[in-house]
Amino acid sequence: MQVHLFISDLHLSSQRPATTALFLRFLRERAVPATALYILGDLFDAWVGDDDERPPIPEIVTAMKALSDVGTTLYFMPGNRDFLIGERFIRASGCRPLPDPYILAQPDKRILLMHGDLLCSDDRDYQAWRQRLRNPAFIEQLLARPIAERIAIAADYRKRSGEATSLKPADIIDVNQQTVEHYLREQNARLLIHGHTHRPADHRFTLDGAPADRMVLPEWHERIGGYLSLCGDSINRQVFI
Repeated sequence: MQVHLFISDLHLSSQRPATTALFLRFLRERAVPATALYILGDLFDAWVGDDDERPPIPEIVTAMKALSDVGTTLYFMPGNRDFLIGERFIRASGCRPLPDPYILAQPDKRILLMHGDLLCSDDRDYQAWRQRLRNPAFIEQLLARPIAERIAIAADYRKRSGEATSLKPADIIDVNQQTVEHYLREQNARLLIHGHTHRPADHRFTLDGAPADRMVLPEWHERIGGYLSLCGDSINRQVFI
């Protein structure tokens, strides 16, 4: 029977070696038997371009390619921290890129996969900033800068983003229910899996007279990684330590 695993928000970096080690072990021990692994954004804390080869990036890319080579299909959806990941990384890691949103069609259901930041529509400042950052012209100009400059820009962005988020009410930076329902209707789905908010929970609600679910993936930490496992018609939360 096919087994699909879903993770997001690992925020891997040289400053989080224990989380990186946990992820590498997850690939070797837990992901190898799976049919597919879906990474729904923010695998890295900041991605400044495919030419960035600072540790632990090469080790992570090599481990992902090794998993792909043994038969587990890897899918990657960009998040707000690693949307600059490009073709070079995709080829080297053996991943298959996913658009946001994406429908995973199963025999008995359609599962909507998203990173989750598009759902936070009440945070209008963030959405305007997101639109600017994802503009192809902006991306081209940014990637043309020297890598040292891009690293400094990313560090400044993380600092200012964290400060701005800390000043906003909790409901502003969480998902908007109407936006959730809009995407589910648009994609003809009743189950949504996403990350981004770092608020893992299972939300059951009624959509157009039928039950619907929203399952939020957790952020990974040094000693614990949470994920969802889909096997047949059953989807469950799992923990890797």
